[in-house]
Amino acid sequence: MSPRTVTIAPLRHEDAALCARIEQELFPGDDPWSENAFRSELDNGNFYVGAYFDGTLIGYAGLGLTDFEASVHTIAVVADHQGDGVGKTLLRALLAKADEAGLPVFLEVRTDNAPAIGLYLAHGFEHLGLRRRYYQPSGADAYTMGRPANRD
Repeated sequence: MSPRTVTIAPLRHEDAALCARIEQELFPGDDPWSENAFRSELDNGNFYVGAYFDGTLIGYAGLGLTDFEASVHTIAVVADHQGDGVGKTLLRALLAKADEAGLPVFLEVRTDNAPAIGLYLAHGFEHLGLRRRYYQPSGADAYTMGRPANRD
């Protein structure tokens, strides 16, 4: 699949149920988000985008913004489209929003998620620390990573 076939658009409230199902499939051991959690994120004014392939949601990403920093809340891509560049496209949408505001970006990522870590390193993030047992209930560790503000 070429990245041109994927459309990135604001995540919609009607996507919340499918987001919750995707969470269940991708993160079953780490307290996947509920439909209500996604609705709350949208209602609270956070920046969320969806990746749509032939009109079907195949991934989503969210960014929280304050006056001082941005925080990646989530990036997820359905298994059938992982490795197709969808995650990279979603991350770039989040980073563009943070860059527009001139904010540094922070995130947590499982220490065993080598593809995601590689993606983040390739986009200017660096390791800042380690959070032991960050993900629950699995107890998986997370790296804290950060990227300086891009004020270009």
